[in-house]
Amino acid sequence: MKFPGESVNPDRLALSGVNSTLVICKPDAVERGLVGEILGRIERKGLKIARLELRQIDEETAKQHYAEHANRPFFTDLVEFITRSPSVVMEVSGPDDTWAIVRMMVGATDPAKAAPGTIRGDMGVSVAENLVHGSDSAEAAKRELGIFFRENI
Repeated sequence: MKFPGESVNPDRLALSGVNSTLVICKPDAVERGLVGEILGRIERKGLKIARLELRQIDEETAKQHYAEHANRPFFTDLVEFITRSPSVVMEVSGPDDTWAIVRMMVGATDPAKAAPGTIRGDMGVSVAENLVHGSDSAEAAKRELGIFFRENI
């Protein structure tokens, strides 16, 4: 049984047959007041919010999170965007491949190409400010949860 405020270790979730992934409602989602809609979609899908935190992401954490893009021309813009104002960082848990379920719900990176019914397809307006991050693999989910919830990993 999990009590309010208790953190869940992703390794323990994996051992119990439950899968977790990282989801971030980025600054534009928070600024536009879309966090409730995004959370509602996740919960209506049957996924669980295991941890949630409104957080001002610092530059060090942002650079660690986006390390795979460090040599790309848009890296600085990514870091500036994610650190400009608070984000909602959460661990979402559910069945095997929860990360893939979330990615399908989020939609394509470019909102203009995202399918209707996805978060980005319904609410996104810009590639640079595309509302939500979802881990792109089970391995990435574990790594990213370690970055954002490291005290509990």
